[in-house]
Amino acid sequence: MSEKKSFRKFKKREGPPLTKEQTIEKFILRNSQNGYFTKISTIPYKFEVSESKTWDIIGELLSNGLIEATHDEFTGEMKLCETGKTYLNLDLERKRKREKSKAFKKKYKSKKITNALTTKK
Repeated sequence: MSEKKSFRKFKKREGPPLTKEQTIEKFILRNSQNGYFTKISTIPYKFEVSESKTWDIIGELLSNGLIEATHDEFTGEMKLCETGKTYLNLDLERKRKREKSKAFKKKYKSKKITNALTTKK
């Protein structure tokens, strides 16, 4: 029988496991690099951390200067991103919302035309 081969892309982790603070920091920075904000409300349930512990971690990251915070226009909720990427992420967010709106209007318009054609017959 042939011996089972390990997957090439999977590597064993080296070093000690990351702490909750480090995993939260990496999550926020990864989201920011991909052009997204991280809302504070997602952290407690995603990482199973209490809300007070979340605020302690976020306060530490903000004071270290690793992340910046803004507030959502509509809900007022705090959003986090990497230092220096706030305006870039805001611009990307607006573009995504615009594209979503255009796609919805286009879909609605085509449905309206289809319904008008079917009712005239």
